[in-house]
Amino acid sequence: MDPRPIGIFDSGIGGLTVAKAVGERLPNERIMYFGDTAHLPYGDKSQTAIQAYSIKICNLLLERNCKAILIACNSASAAAFDLVKEYVGSRALVFNVIDPVVQFVAQEFNGYSIGLIGTKQTVNSGIYSSRLEALGKSGLKSLATPLLAPMIEEGFFNSRISEEIISEYLSHKSLEEIAALILGCTHYPLIKKQIDAYYAGKVEVIDSSLIVADALAKSLEENSLLNTGKMQGRHHFFVSDYTESFEHSTKLFFGEALNLEYYHLWE
Repeated sequence: MDPRPIGIFDSGIGGLTVAKAVGERLPNERIMYFGDTAHLPYGDKSQTAIQAYSIKICNLLLERNCKAILIACNSASAAAFDLVKEYVGSRALVFNVIDPVVQFVAQEFNGYSIGLIGTKQTVNSGIYSSRLEALGKSGLKSLATPLLAPMIEEGFFNSRISEEIISEYLSHKSLEEIAALILGCTHYPLIKKQIDAYYAGKVEVIDSSLIVADALAKSLEENSLLNTGKMQGRHHFFVSDYTESFEHSTKLFFGEALNLEYYHLWE
């Protein structure tokens, strides 16, 4: 039995979709979540900046004795995973949100054309294409959708505004004739219903949060790190800059009084 918490971080509220899935999949585990709201979105930041933010956040999570760190952000997973894994070393397991999805797609959609939407950082990195090609699957159709994450952070989802922006992106010729669409940003499950509505059942929309939660659970079990007893304490949420949308979204996702703490990364 290992009661130490699981650390999860993202640029803002997007990673809460993953944190919620982890909480449901592993109800005995305590989560320490860091939303780097002072620097969102990560999708238009340089690789060097994202790496610097990620290392500072990992320091905090390691200080809080986290047994695992999940990078719940596609941009940070693409830009900083290898560095974070090397930096953290043997102190905690390190996970990203890209590899489990790539493995799922390679297994379930072999022979089909797949689309990807994500931030500029994620799409331009080519990480999904290279990972899929390594597994023998080529031809990924990618489109950067930079307006979606800030739109969601500002609370404009499930509205007429978001519907028009989503439609404009998904009608792009880059995404023609796909069988499935990877939501390559953890913000995007918040608009999955609208994306599903656009495709009207003709395209399977892949939500990474459940896939990632299952992969995390499997790895913790394999490494004898599961908490088999009751959760000790409560989930804890850190932000680098307070925003009402983050507090509102956290209450919405977890349905409980918050343990929300401001933490300035550069102090």
